[in-house]
Order: sequence, then structure tokens, then C-alpha cells
Amino acid sequence: MKVTKTTLLASAVAAIAGGAMAEEMTIVSWGGAYSKSQLKAYHEPYSEKTGVTILNDDSSPEGVAKLRAMNEAGNVTWDVVDLEAADNIRACDEGLIIEIDPDVHLAPAPDGTPASEDFGDQLVSPCYIPTIVYSTTFGYRTDMVPEGVDAPTGACDVFDLEKYPGKRALNKRPIANMEWALLCDGVAYEDVYDTLETEEGIERALAKLDTIKDQTIWWSAAAEPVQLLADGEIFMGSTYNGRLFSMIVEQNQPVGMAWDWQMFDLDGWAIPAGLSPEREARALDYIRFSSDTQRLADQAKYISYGPARKSSAPLVDKHADLGIDMAPHMPTDPRNAKNTFVNNYEWWADYRDDLDARFQAWLSQ
Repeated sequence: MKVTKTTLLASAVAAIAGGAMAEEMTIVSWGGAYSKSQLKAYHEPYSEKTGVTILNDDSSPEGVAKLRAMNEAGNVTWDVVDLEAADNIRACDEGLIIEIDPDVHLAPAPDGTPASEDFGDQLVSPCYIPTIVYSTTFGYRTDMVPEGVDAPTGACDVFDLEKYPGKRALNKRPIANMEWALLCDGVAYEDVYDTLETEEGIERALAKLDTIKDQTIWWSAAAEPVQLLADGEIFMGSTYNGRLFSMIVEQNQPVGMAWDWQMFDLDGWAIPAGLSPEREARALDYIRFSSDTQRLADQAKYISYGPARKSSAPLVDKHADLGIDMAPHMPTDPRNAKNTFVNNYEWWADYRDDLDARFQAWLSQ
């Protein structure tokens, strides 16, 4: 049963007025460079302001499954969780997370523009507080490009074992892999999801993936492809653009970016259903703080993900430590976004469970 926004606001106001908000929070995210950027931009300043202790948990890859389990057990141990857009839609539909009124619970832009207008189309779910625009793209070892061969430029190069021999790494789930497989097998961009709704389309995507299956290491934690690239165990692998930025710019690793057909997506906050009024009030206070215009711009000082608010974009400046301009490293920069694939969040919310089962069965064959 979903909590109404009136009840939600009333409980939050009562808890805040009574000084009863929880003083410890568990915030769930993805780990690595991304969680570090949240620590610097959100957690540390929030703790300094409020005295709240924030406990980090890197379970977002299993976010929906774990929310289901906690809901069934009646024991919700998370206070705020970072979810991709499609997973948020699923969790919201199932009543696992609460609805948010952006113009009540989120801060307006500095010029007074309501949050609903400032976030605009990024508000893909009534339970969502989007924070970043990111992409899943490909990194490759620059020192493993065959002599006399041009460096790879995008997703379709992962299927060319003759031109680019060596191991690959792909995420152990259907999202992005199925779209890339169809796209690189000749399906037009605008027809990919219609094709994937058919049995023939699913078989076609899996058949394309079969061509590289025995040369692919399948990852589930986002740190894995980064480590595989760093160790030279793979030639090319899919991962999140911010983690590749960290490898290339911050760590000076021999890694290049292959941007073509990067998969655009959103990440953002959700609050689990079933919290006590005190914990819910603290979670609401935290998300209001961490999703305001300045905080989202601040995160871009530490990682190359674009802020989800329009008012934050002009505030994106230089890397906090390196002093370099961050704009050219964003997935939305025109030089990086010549061919992009926008994740259809609503489609995946409808088909994810079925395709997950089908994809895992294919992997086990």
C-alpha cells in the first residue's frame, strides 16, 4: 500500500518539529568512484551540517530484489537507496518505495523555479529523485590495440573478434547488452525495442551475443570490469563512463573510451516504504539536501556524470582535485554523444523480470 504524500509530509513535519529524526542512516549505492563522489558532494557536508552518521552499503545492483526481501520480512534496514530509473519504476509500482512530491519535498532552484520544472522529464517515476545522467559505454586497453588497426570507437567493436582479439567484459544482465546486440546486427535504432518484444527478436539478440560468449567475462559488480581493464585481463569491457574517467584521467591508466552507442540512463534516490516516521523524516531531509542545485553540481567535481537538474548544469566547473574542465568528459558533451542510445526505462520496467530469467538461462547454457 502506497503512502500518500499528505501522510508522508505530516509525519515528516511532526518528527522534525519534535526533534525526533534518526541520527544514523544507511545509504545504499554502487561503490567505487561513484560512491566516493556522493561521499564528497553529499554525505560529508550533510553529516557536518546535521551530525548524522551515514553508513554506506554497496548493494544497489541488487536493489529491487533486496527491497522485496526486506518488505516481505517486515524489516527495512535501508534509509535511502540509489536506483537506476527502470528499477525505480518497478519498485514504485510494487509499493516498495514511497512517492515523492518534488514541489513539496525537494528544494526549488535558486531562482525559485519549482523542482518539478527544474528536473522536468527526468522525473520518470512518482517515487524518483533523479541525481545524475550517466552512460554505460566501453573502455579498451590502448596498449592492446593491434598494430596498424584503428582504435575501437563504440559498442559494435566488441563483436569484432577478428579485428580486436581478446577477452571482453559485459554486465551479467540483459539491459544494454540486448539493445547493442540488435543494433550491431543491423536493426535500426528506432526498431530495437519493438524487435525485442518478439520471440524472434530475443533469439536474434542472443544469437549475436553467442558470437562472443566464450570470449566474455560476465560482471555483476561495477568494480569488476575496471579491475579487469587495469590488470590487462580483457581488451574491452562495458562499464560506467564515470569509472572510466577515473581510470583514464585520475589514475593515468592505458585505457581509452569508445563512446559510440553509449547507453544513456538515470540514477537517483528512492526511500524505502515501511520506515518509522523518524527514519522517514530523516530520509526526506537528506534527499532534499542532496538533490538541490548546488549539491548536484558539486558531484560533477568528482565524477563525470551530468547533474539531473537544469539549474545545476551552468554550475558544473572543474575537477575538485585536478583542476580540469569537467564538461568535455560528460556523456552529454556533443563530441561524445554523436550516436547515443537512450534507455527506455518504462519498457524495461515492464519486461525486466521476464528477460532477466531468459538471459540468465542463456548464460547457463
